[in-house]
Amino acid sequence: MTLPRQTTRPDGTTRTTGTVRPDETARPPEDRRHMIRRRWLTAIVIVLLIGIPAGYLVISAEQSRDSGRDKERESSATGLRENWPSKMKRRVFEVPIPAKSTEVAYYETSNWKSSRLYVTFRTTAAGLDLFLTKAGTSRSALITGEVTINERDASTVGWDFGPESYWSGTTHRQKEPRPTQHITADLTDPSSPKVYVVSTATP
Repeated sequence: MTLPRQTTRPDGTTRTTGTVRPDETARPPEDRRHMIRRRWLTAIVIVLLIGIPAGYLVISAEQSRDSGRDKERESSATGLRENWPSKMKRRVFEVPIPAKSTEVAYYETSNWKSSRLYVTFRTTAAGLDLFLTKAGTSRSALITGEVTINERDASTVGWDFGPESYWSGTTHRQKEPRPTQHITADLTDPSSPKVYVVSTATP
């Protein structure tokens, strides 16, 4: 938008000589105190715009970690549950328990770093082969005398891998976010092996 530019003649009359933009009209100069105040206000607004969202992110992360620790403590209080884990848990952790398995029990822990599903079940020789195949490995991957579940995980659920049993195990590693499975089987009775699995998933 433009405004008409007017000039005054010597005889006192006025005439229009052109146009003038509104921003060309005279403005009083900004005093130093006002300028300093304006800059401070601008700086404060910028700090608030950046600082508040960052603060919320930190608080949210802390709450998430606390929630994960609470869940882990909650789970540890219950121990192994003598039941089948849900189909969703079995799918997420890729633990395909064979049909007609017995002595099925599971336990789950979760924190902000990772989630673990502990599962044990008894099956048949054919059931063990089927489980290993569906899990993405095979019977040939089992190492005789190998217990692949570490002491920390074993103590978490009270598993005892004593020398009196005939153990065989393997670790099936996969690219994240797919889980890694530590599988150990008690083959003392080859026709009725008992399987122990710790499947770890990282979000």
